Amino acid sequence: MSSRIALHHADFLEGVDRIADGAVDLAIVDPPYGLGKDYGNDSDCIAAHEYLDFSKRWIDALLPKLAADGSLYVFLTWQHSPEVFSYLKTHLHMINEIIWDRRVPSMGGSTRKFSSVHDTIGFFARSRRYHFDIDSIRIAYDPETKKARSRSIFVGKKWLEIGYNPKDVWSVARLHRQDPERVDHPTQKPLALIERMVRASCPSGGLVLDPFMGSGTTAVAAARLGRRFAGFEINPDYLATARQRLEPAVPGADPAPAQDAQELKEAAI
Repeated sequence: MSSRIALHHADFLEGVDRIADGAVDLAIVDPPYGLGKDYGNDSDCIAAHEYLDFSKRWIDALLPKLAADGSLYVFLTWQHSPEVFSYLKTHLHMINEIIWDRRVPSMGGSTRKFSSVHDTIGFFARSRRYHFDIDSIRIAYDPETKKARSRSIFVGKKWLEIGYNPKDVWSVARLHRQDPERVDHPTQKPLALIERMVRASCPSGGLVLDPFMGSGTTAVAAARLGRRFAGFEINPDYLATARQRLEPAVPGADPAPAQDAQELKEAAI
């Protein structure tokens, strides 16, 4: 496997010009939610009335970087997803609203409202010709289901043999403190979630962009799956964590140097 990995220690809005226009096949965006989480800075201290303006800034900066058949996934909370999705829909085609069921245990929670146990993920595309590899993410049927579909009209059907299309509710457990995948980051996303996005929406060898890289989960997913990657992170501790996590995924690789815009443009061809 060969992957070109560029980790930028920079604010995405200040470093976005390092990425060539039209070079990005897939953007996976996990921005601050505005919930006051501690990321070692005040990046998540965004007032509700300021959140849409913040979102517009990164969206406007990112959109020119998407390829003609490129796609974008964005993680949001229910508090802000309607406004942000509406703005994105003025520029992109909305393909899906995906609900990530975090499998939060049925204990505790508010007694004045229904407990929030999901994140909202928007799936958008630059055009209707967007890349989507459904066969790479199909879910295999269990033996009992296959047996129940053993009537002659089902025999030999492709969907029965290779599995079904994942639905728009993704039930993937959040990362608990004892999980071996977990690192020191308050909102780390499971690798299984990100790998599904990369498999489905980025062609082999394509370029994945993460403007709010955090602990580097998207970088690891891209490297493991043979895609190239460019990511931005302002916290040096998280950047160091991302580099450490990349070592097993790309043995011997040096993910520290960041390519310039021309190099990334040429790599995307």
